This record gives sequence, C-alpha cells and structure tokens, in this order.
Amino acid sequence: MGRRRKFWGWGYEDEDLSRAEKEQLAALLASRFGGGELTVTDPPSLAEVELRAPRFQPPASLREILTDDPYERAGHTYGKSYRDVVRAYRRDFRPAPDWVALPRNEEEVAALLGWAGDAGLVAIPYGGGSSVVGGVEAPAGETRGVVSIDLRHLDRVLEVDRTSRAARIQGGALGPQLEAELKPHGLTLRHFPQSFEFSTLGGWIATRSGGHFATLYTHIDDFVESMRVITPRGLVETRRLPGDGSGPRADRLFLGSEGTLGIVTEAWLRLQDRPTFRADLTSEFERFEDAVEACRAVSQAGLYPSNCRLLDPSEALYSGAGDGTRTLLLVAFESADHPLDAWIARAAECCRDHGGRVPEAVGGRAGEAGAREGAAGAWRNAFIKMPYYRDAIAGMGVISETFETACTWDRFDAFNRRVTEAVRSAMETVGAGRGWVSLRFTHVYPDGPAPYYSVTGPGRPGEEIEQWQVIKAAASAAIIEMGGTITHHHSVGRDHAPWYRQEQPALFLESLSAMKKTLDPDGILNPGVLFA
Repeated sequence: MGRRRKFWGWGYEDEDLSRAEKEQLAALLASRFGGGELTVTDPPSLAEVELRAPRFQPPASLREILTDDPYERAGHTYGKSYRDVVRAYRRDFRPAPDWVALPRNEEEVAALLGWAGDAGLVAIPYGGGSSVVGGVEAPAGETRGVVSIDLRHLDRVLEVDRTSRAARIQGGALGPQLEAELKPHGLTLRHFPQSFEFSTLGGWIATRSGGHFATLYTHIDDFVESMRVITPRGLVETRRLPGDGSGPRADRLFLGSEGTLGIVTEAWLRLQDRPTFRADLTSEFERFEDAVEACRAVSQAGLYPSNCRLLDPSEALYSGAGDGTRTLLLVAFESADHPLDAWIARAAECCRDHGGRVPEAVGGRAGEAGAREGAAGAWRNAFIKMPYYRDAIAGMGVISETFETACTWDRFDAFNRRVTEAVRSAMETVGAGRGWVSLRFTHVYPDGPAPYYSVTGPGRPGEEIEQWQVIKAAASAAIIEMGGTITHHHSVGRDHAPWYRQEQPALFLESLSAMKKTLDPDGILNPGVLFA
C-alpha cells in the first residue's frame, strides 16, 4: 500500500507535523499573540468519524465503479479550506457523499451523469479535492443523494505533439504525474499552483487555476488549446487551435465553470521547453511604498520575470524570509533559450532606483535548480509547507484565513488601506485583535498587482468558524467596495458566490444561468457553486 493522503486535511499522513513540531509552533504563536497558551489537539481518526448510511443504492451496471468505503467518503466530504479543517477537527462529516464514483473512461462518466439525472441525485466533480472555497462539498441541507465523482483513473498523458509543443492530457492527471510524463520529451506545462501535488488538470481548468509564476502565463487559461467536456446533455469537444477570432469560444465557457456545467475529461495543452537558465535576486526596502513602486517598475519594463514576489515585513517574518523590519522583493527569471544576465541586471536597476538594497553581484546560472537559498529559498520552503502548518494551527483554536484579489496600480494604495482597516476592525470585533494581517503580491501585471492577504489571530474555542466568517465577510465586502475581484486564483465555490454575483453584470449572470439550464437541465452538477 502506498502513501495515504489525510482524509481530514492537507497532504500526506506521513508529512504531517509531529507532536513536538506542533507544540513548538503553538508556543511561538502564543508568544507573538502576546501571552496565553494554545492547546494542541489531535486530528480525527477514521474510527471517530460517524457517517450516515448511504441513502440510496446504485444500479448494478455502475456498482463496480462506486464505493462507500468510509475513508473515501470522509476524504471526499470537504475541500481544504480553514473552515473545512476546523469542521474535521470537530468530527463533523455530515455533508459526506453517499457514494464516491471512480470512472475509468468517458463512457462511465457519461453513464454516471445520466444515472444522476434520472435518479434525481447531486453529482459533484472532485478534482483533487484541494478547493479552499467550498467547491467540492454537498450544499448545506441538501436532501437529494450525493455522488462525488473522482477522475483519478483518467490520469495519463495520451499524446505529445513535440513539433507544436502541445500534449493531450486526461483531466484526472495530478501535477507531479503530468510533469513526470512530459519530462522525457524535454517539455513542461510550467503550471505550478501551491496545490500542484494534490490537484488535477481538470480541476485547474474548471477553476481557472493560477500558477506559481508571477507574470506572463499566470493562469491555466493561457495553456488550454482545446478540451473535451462531458455534460448531462452530452459531449462538448472544442477545436484545437493556436489562436482564434471566430466569435465566443466554448473553451471560455467551461474555463472557470467549477463543475457546474460539465466534467473536463481531457484537454490539449500548450507546453514549453524545460528551462535551463535561471537568475534571481532579493531586494530589501526600508519603506513598503518604495517596494511597491519597484515592483510596478519591474512589471512594466517588459521583462516578464517568472517570480516577482513582494513580501511585507510581517509576511517576510512569518515565512522566515526576513526579520520583520523590511519589505522584500524576490525577483527571478527562467529561460530554456538564453542566459539572463541582462534581464536580472535591469531588474536590479529597477529595485535600486526605488531605494532597494540589492547585492552587487547578481547574475544568471545554468541548470535545473531554482532559487533554493537565502530569503527566496526560505520563502519557497514556507510556501510548500504552509498548508501543513495551517492544518496544525486550526487544531489549536487559531484563526487562519487567506484571501486574494487584484486591482489596478493607481488604486492600490487606497485599496490596501481600506481592506486592511476592514479586516483589522473585524478582528477586533471578534476578539482576535492580538493577531496580524500580512500581505504579499503573488502575481503582477503591467496594469496592477494581485495582493494576497493572510490573517492569523487567537480564536475562541468552539467559535472559530463564526469568527472566521465575520473576518471573511468584512474582507470580501471591502474588496468589492474598492473595485477589486473577489478572487484572482482561488475560484468562487460557495464561499465567494455572493460577492461574485455582486461583481458580475446582472445580464451576464442571467445569460450564464440560461447556459446552465441548457447543459444541466436537472440541476445535478455542483449546486450552489457560482449560481444562486
């Protein structure tokens, strides 16, 4: 038996923090909160989880691809948000699906949707289950039977077109396997969201996933050449093209549809040659405002760095990249074609022009390794490990929330002040005022940044979700008020749906609902996500 994923939270069981590491983390957080103690609690064991008996039985023709195994049902109950993990710590698995479906081909996916429609069931595409916005769970109070559809068996790279640098890949392929199959061809999709290890290509497409790279090709949208989608009404297959100006594209309808219109079973993706040249620098700024201006200068210089990550002092401290006194700007470049000395030198000039301190010797290097040392390496390691820490602190009664958005450069100062004020006020209201709000830019564009906020504060035992909800609502309202988007790359799900509907034009939402009724007339696919 291979490594097993945690059914209640993020990642693998054998990579979870040890008891000693959790105790050390609890002491550190208590100290930063200014005193008091935090109690480390144990996560649930499968024996402690009570699941209701399935409310219906599948037909014999599908029984082979359906399971009611408790581990599978518990693991498909929630995504991986803070609220999800807190509910798991409370041993609350009431929304568990009745059955988990594991289809092996498109015909079985179509048969599952046909059965769900005929039987009046709810079908929820699972992807890799990494949603942090309530995107893979049954709606509260759902009375219909629920089937979670997992494409783990549709996980292969089916075809590689080396000439066009593209590949046909099944929707259930996880990030690591996908990249492993492309590597012998010298190719990479080069799409690395934080959930990379535990999310699928179909999930990336359905949620318009944002990758790690900060400029140019930031979202999965940029790589989709064509796709095949199984809807309750049948198959939709789009034409494979490098570009197209022939009216609205079907691809755009399914990108970001979050499992409400159909299930992505495969897609052709644009690929890139694997990079062999790299260069990076870390610049320190006394003033946060100067770092923002330097970041804007780099983003507007036409350099298109792979990384342009701004960390405010609190973010730098919390991730171990800094001491909490300065703002850091991490800049990196990659290329499969040429050395990068000129690019990194110009980025260094942009930083120095705005008061940043940059080491005199910056340059490129050859090889596969990216930035692994210094502030950039510390931040990278914290970024990879952070979901495990989030799981741990959820079990300590600590409130932890992240929210991300995008706005134009001209509005950023006022936007940041208003959002930060709203969040801090909400934290005071719910008794988490001894915590902090930190900020980083995950992506930057010539016309604006994608600010990513992290909130950490002491919670009240048994009331953490209610406290979280107040903070979440305050942040979301401020974002919409100031003209930002409710999400730049975490998707909408159920958690963001009310603000998504405020953000979008009413006539567009009416048109989208009409498409939903056409493709899913019985409303079986992921009810409550995107739509009212």
